Amino acid sequence: MVAKQQRLHSQLPPSTLWTYAGHYPGPTIEVRSGKQLRISWSNEIAGKFPLVAVQGPVADGPTTRPGRELDRPGYSIVDGVADLPAWTVVHLHGARTNAGNDGWAHNAGLPGTSQLAEYQNRQQAMPLWYHDHAMAITRFNVHTGLAGLYLIRDDEEDELDLPSGDRELPLILTDRNLDTDPATGQLTGQLLYKFPYVPNGPMIPFSGPFTLVNGVIWPHLDVSARWYRFRLLNAANERFFTLNLVDENNVPQNDAVRLIGTDGGLLPAPAPLPSGGLTVAPAERFDVLIDFSRFKGQKLKLRNADPRLGGVEPDVMEFRVDSRARHDSFELPEKLSSSYVRIKHGSTLPEDHDHVWVALLLNADGHPEMWDLEQVDADPGGKGIIQINDPAGGLKTFRMVGRIFDDTTGIFINHGNWAVWNIVHVANGGPAHPFHIHLTEFQALFRRSFTTTFDPAAERTAKPIEGFADIPLEKYEEGWKDTIIVDPGQWVSVAGQFSGGTGEFMYHCHILDHEDEGMMRPFVVHPPEVAKFHVHPGGGHHHGG
Repeated sequence: MVAKQQRLHSQLPPSTLWTYAGHYPGPTIEVRSGKQLRISWSNEIAGKFPLVAVQGPVADGPTTRPGRELDRPGYSIVDGVADLPAWTVVHLHGARTNAGNDGWAHNAGLPGTSQLAEYQNRQQAMPLWYHDHAMAITRFNVHTGLAGLYLIRDDEEDELDLPSGDRELPLILTDRNLDTDPATGQLTGQLLYKFPYVPNGPMIPFSGPFTLVNGVIWPHLDVSARWYRFRLLNAANERFFTLNLVDENNVPQNDAVRLIGTDGGLLPAPAPLPSGGLTVAPAERFDVLIDFSRFKGQKLKLRNADPRLGGVEPDVMEFRVDSRARHDSFELPEKLSSSYVRIKHGSTLPEDHDHVWVALLLNADGHPEMWDLEQVDADPGGKGIIQINDPAGGLKTFRMVGRIFDDTTGIFINHGNWAVWNIVHVANGGPAHPFHIHLTEFQALFRRSFTTTFDPAAERTAKPIEGFADIPLEKYEEGWKDTIIVDPGQWVSVAGQFSGGTGEFMYHCHILDHEDEGMMRPFVVHPPEVAKFHVHPGGGHHHGG
């Protein structure tokens, strides 16, 4: 990890960034499934923290404009960010590895130290990514440039003969803001972490007016009239992208696009884009094929139709298609992954799986929180209670066991076990959360809407939650994932196996500001033979809730 100057656009002065090996994004690391890799992540960063952090009142829309604007009413420098040291720890997102290699947030190191990590790569072909995960400052560290792609390859993927070489490219999406020269108003290249705030209310996550692909603002790519494979990653702090491929008349051409994989590898068969475009939350990855043969001599744009853009330029990048016809031996296969199995209750999900319950909510101050829940026999009264009229099994009562990272660990899972995680977003409005669990790939079992009864002031449900209605999963949501969007008033259930590593891991919202401000909790994976000797808080032996 080194400080480096790099231009984010050909017409900009260089920006000072913190990088892996002098590149932003970091180098794409490629490995074969089953081949172990050891990396020494060496912190050799010198110099001051390369962000200027500014806040402005949300009503003034500060995120849509560059410049620190300290002459405007209510704008101020965020105290303490300029003084941050280069305190970093690397997490390989999506990896199954022992906890000591996972990038535990408190285990960050200062310049002059190294983090030696071992990755077994006993996983099928899939796109992982690596990024900083330092406690309380992940949002700032990742923003400086500390992120990169990591691809696992295997024989099943090879047999498909997918577009490769210069026709397989990462598309790492981020957003940034930049400072301006007070005298001229020109962009300086200085990274600006500018975000809105509500007076006496919660901090609102960063978003910026400039969209970058692979570290370049609004780039273009020259392509030949053939199939291409794009490894798409949303590495933004908070920005959601709803992507459509549009022609020069802004007419969607999504029929030329096929999804062939998600966070955890190949889909069973190619899937079309959803009708309104592909929504990609922070940390989600998609394996995407585009057939440019039908657009000879044309220009196409990848456009963001996400409703949360708020005045920001919707164009992400441009494809310029060569006018010559080119021979392409690739044909879209009907079937992709023959090893894929759909996980279902009563068939492919083992009977003795663990259960984990998590509530997402807004507290009385409007601040997002995440609670570990433990099922109890009856409502004990008081705060921290969630009750659900489960359509599958009557009244369930839960009490909150932990709400911030350093509260008691409440979730213990036996190594090798399957666990069903039930994530219940009880807030009445507020943001969607991209929910990420370390150490596992999972499949969504269902997504349900409900009418919430959560009372933020009382910190409990006023009466049991009910009124559930199934929301059909998108075809790609049946693929292997490690990050999934949970909207307010939704219950999302996912199933994953916890193997390939033991120790203490983390799960969290992948909006980095939310993660840093408390939406992250620990869980433990340990051998079942050890579990029987492990006494938990309260004296109980508690496996998975």
